[in-house]
Amino acid sequence: MIQSFERSGIRFQYPTNWQIDTEDAGDGWTVTLQSPETAFVLVSLRPDAVTAAQVADEALAVLRAEYPELDAEPVLDNLAGQPAIGHDIDFLTLDTSILCQTRCIETSAGPLLVMGQTSDYDREQNEPVLRAICASLQLED
Repeated sequence: MIQSFERSGIRFQYPTNWQIDTEDAGDGWTVTLQSPETAFVLVSLRPDAVTAAQVADEALAVLRAEYPELDAEPVLDNLAGQPAIGHDIDFLTLDTSILCQTRCIETSAGPLLVMGQTSDYDREQNEPVLRAICASLQLED
């Protein structure tokens, strides 16, 4: 079954067996969706940021501080019908390979970060789910 999240003109769907946690941060907010395994998606509205590119760079810097050996490739993509900027990131943690993708877009409410992450343990099962969550993202005009 599918659940929906909607706030600030941003809407997406996610599986009912994924746990959702919402946190307010000033005018913005962050939603974390956790799979029953290791995969998760973080969606964060950042009206305090100047641009989506700034948010993408900040997300990479935070990850690089924690995992200095990470490999990151800049990516220009499309998300919710909008141009997206971000990174495809690989790193190791506890001898496990992690795949992380960040995508940032401009919305009428401010820059939006979407970050999906999964490990080798459940990549085959959850990578398609991460893609489906991102594909369901819609913005109100």
